[in-house]
Amino acid sequence: MSQAPPPYSGPARVLSGVQPSGALHLGNYLGALVKFARLQDEMETFIFVADMHAITVWQDPALLPAQTREIAAAYIAAGLDPAKAAIFPQSAVPEHAELTWIFSCVARLGWLDRMTQFKEKSGKHKERASVGLYTYPVLQAADILVYKATHVPVGEDQKQHLELTRDIAQKFNHDFDAPGFFPLPEPLTQGPGARVMSLRDGKAKMSKSDPSDFSRINLTDDAETIAQKIKKARTDPEPLPSEVEGLADRPEADNLVGIYAALTGKTKAQVLAEFGGQGFGVFKPALADLAVARLGPVGQRMRELLADAAEIDRILAKGAEKARDTAAPTVAEVKKRVGFWGS
Repeated sequence: MSQAPPPYSGPARVLSGVQPSGALHLGNYLGALVKFARLQDEMETFIFVADMHAITVWQDPALLPAQTREIAAAYIAAGLDPAKAAIFPQSAVPEHAELTWIFSCVARLGWLDRMTQFKEKSGKHKERASVGLYTYPVLQAADILVYKATHVPVGEDQKQHLELTRDIAQKFNHDFDAPGFFPLPEPLTQGPGARVMSLRDGKAKMSKSDPSDFSRINLTDDAETIAQKIKKARTDPEPLPSEVEGLADRPEADNLVGIYAALTGKTKAQVLAEFGGQGFGVFKPALADLAVARLGPVGQRMRELLADAAEIDRILAKGAEKARDTAAPTVAEVKKRVGFWGS
């Protein structure tokens, strides 16, 4: 009877990143950024700006550096501390790309064919999509495993990619007689507020690519804009229910209650205990005041940071140096195990 391979015994590490392909919004803040800030006090943390992922679709090269700085500024404004977490551009750590090629030879075509995100993003024009968009999940696996990350914050749309990462890690460990070399990273499912929906359509996720700016609250929006967007948010004519069950089939009401709950750290039930039976004429102003109070300082801090591009660049360079200190030994060992010359 064969024994199970030994489990990974390295340190607990968390890895995540956000693409610099548009302005960050309330959904990013509640679903990712505040979580990153909390995790930096729990385990070794690597948070990158995913500029390599961003170019799987066309990005203006003249704008990409500024967009990268904006994501970094958002990380710091949301509470990430460069002294605790490595904050860096993905492209500044070449080990991501190097490990991706090796993993491309470990992963199987059938595994990638099953990735639903590619089908959704490429739509009816699969032949026109970049090869990078198709192999995006392999790069994602390299992002995670080059740091031997044990935990990854994920939303529902990324769970399949994390499963692929685990498959690649397991196959590498088996094929190259390296039991326990790579961890099988665990998902950190995002709690309340993780899936913030559009202010214009409660069935669609809040997105930076939505053509309507009124569908989202951007982190750089000022107080007046935040209040105006909440005031104009789509709702229904009924008052708020007193029980959570009453939010069923009321996606816009459910979304606004969920946002209020996430911003206060309360449950939806607690929010409805306070506002149940009242109309949106009462609830929306309360939500607007809350959103301004929470997001106003974040936006202000972002603007301060973005006014000093040199300081952001210094933080990113230092973060990249710290990231390479961890990534380089991993890739060196991988190359040795694969049998590359000189390793």
